[in-house]
Amino acid sequence: MSPRNIPFLLIILLLINGCQNNGSAEMNREDSTFIRQSLILTDSMNADLPAIRERLDRINRAMASETPVLLLIQADSIQRIAEQIALRDQKVKDLLFDRTSSAPYRTEVFNVFNARPQEVPAGMQGKDLYRVELYNYALNITIIALVDVMRKQSVSVNIMPHTQPDLNLELTNLAMQIAVNSPEVIRALGYKPEEKEAIMSATKTSLNRTKCERSMHLCVAPTFVKDGKALWAIVDLTDQRLVGIRWTQVGTNGPAQRISERKLLFDKIMECNCREIKSLDRNGWKMNYVITTSDGLRISEVYYKGKLVINSAKLVDWHVSYSGTDGFGYSDAVGCPEFSQAAVVAASEPKLSELIQGGKTTGFVLEQMFQSEQWPMPCNYNYVQRYEFYDDGRFRVAAASFGRGCGNNGTYRPVTRISFAGGENDFSEWKSSGWQTWETEQWKLQNSLTTYTPEGYQYRIADASGTGFYLEPGNGQFGDGGRGDNAWVYVTRSHPELDEGESDLVTIGPCCNTDHKQGPEKFIEPKPEGIQHAPLVIWYVAQLKNDDTKGNEYCWVESYLDKGVYKTHTYPCFSGPMFIPVK
Repeated sequence: MSPRNIPFLLIILLLINGCQNNGSAEMNREDSTFIRQSLILTDSMNADLPAIRERLDRINRAMASETPVLLLIQADSIQRIAEQIALRDQKVKDLLFDRTSSAPYRTEVFNVFNARPQEVPAGMQGKDLYRVELYNYALNITIIALVDVMRKQSVSVNIMPHTQPDLNLELTNLAMQIAVNSPEVIRALGYKPEEKEAIMSATKTSLNRTKCERSMHLCVAPTFVKDGKALWAIVDLTDQRLVGIRWTQVGTNGPAQRISERKLLFDKIMECNCREIKSLDRNGWKMNYVITTSDGLRISEVYYKGKLVINSAKLVDWHVSYSGTDGFGYSDAVGCPEFSQAAVVAASEPKLSELIQGGKTTGFVLEQMFQSEQWPMPCNYNYVQRYEFYDDGRFRVAAASFGRGCGNNGTYRPVTRISFAGGENDFSEWKSSGWQTWETEQWKLQNSLTTYTPEGYQYRIADASGTGFYLEPGNGQFGDGGRGDNAWVYVTRSHPELDEGESDLVTIGPCCNTDHKQGPEKFIEPKPEGIQHAPLVIWYVAQLKNDDTKGNEYCWVESYLDKGVYKTHTYPCFSGPMFIPVK
């Protein structure tokens, strides 16, 4: 298995339309967002729970069959055909059994759905292509198979080590049932919660000192909000048990503002912006864009004054961590409200607006909002993805969190991927002695020791003729309230034939790593490739610390009463680099 075959990400739920408390538990109340709670481990798998008994029976029957794979419980005839085509592919078959002992691995089909527009190879019919997502629990790998149900043949298979696909409804429900029936959860809350009280049940998590650490097992965290705090019930779906509970401080807020038109809006977003690639031609810029299932708003084939400058750019993940010691949080993805149980989905159509600076129009903005249904309530998220295009050829790829999330002491790490045009590029870093070219794939952290040119540039990507862009990282200078990105920057050699992120990725890394292991390093390690005179991809991972301190709010939202009704005040934390043409 090649370490180069590792894409990712993920998320969401769907659309279509025309295109124009009772008892209370004693809590250890501390001022910090992280309220210490002893780790709870159970040796049994709570086999008395009917859902687990049924699950174990399915697993046993699958392991005893010729093809040891748990298929979708509810699948239509086309999905069944897609499953069988995928399971006939030799690459998939090679991952179903241990090569030495011939013992079966536990493998499960998580999702089967029609391929998205950006995943359809040139010359093929999208309506006949289906994406089959499988997970091998023993090896902790995701298998993505693209199959042609009309021709009954496999088109491609990608193997992604140390990743898990988006959960389907069955697994989401299983996690909720384990959580609400766990004695530890019931004792902590002081009552037995109902399944409908659980939020973020399908979003992947981590927890240090368990097999959930660094996403070694498939783990999620159904979360319950009570009295200004959030109880995380961390469930290991590989072993089907609760492995721990944790409290975070979320504060109080006004009631959620439900929007009855949400479903109708979802339908329109799905039909007009997820199933259809849009084109844009404005102010010398020309491009295509589409909302993906799990990688946010993707732009592609970006031209400036007739010259191709960007192959594609997108927002792969949001990693949200709430503890530096216990390592728990969420690995979020943003995208269309379809084929996923993740909570943060497109809440509007892409928005175009003028870019005004100093009272003058200097370009335009393409912006997309992703929002949890109950935002701004605790444990709900609001993310914005923003592309700025300037008349002079500059562009900026930005992202922001508007809070509130599941804690007042979280760190947000958005993972952005930018594939640059050209096959003969070099990447250089500014040092006091001048520009120094990187010879191999690598990463670097922006910190207090980073040096910049007098203009504030840190990197340069350019071809032999000098045509290219300077990279200016966020240091609080862009006028959007950003306080500095403290960003990890990774440079990898582009390999479209290996699909290292060209198509939609499942979540690319664990929620809570504080080092460089945010996901892009998987395309570098263990043997970095040479990147001189090569097609290059830049990955940018900002690190944003939220704050609810009065007068210093950041990545946060508050509700307030105005003339007797609740309104919201947001404190966004914008991040993202500016790219300036090399003169």
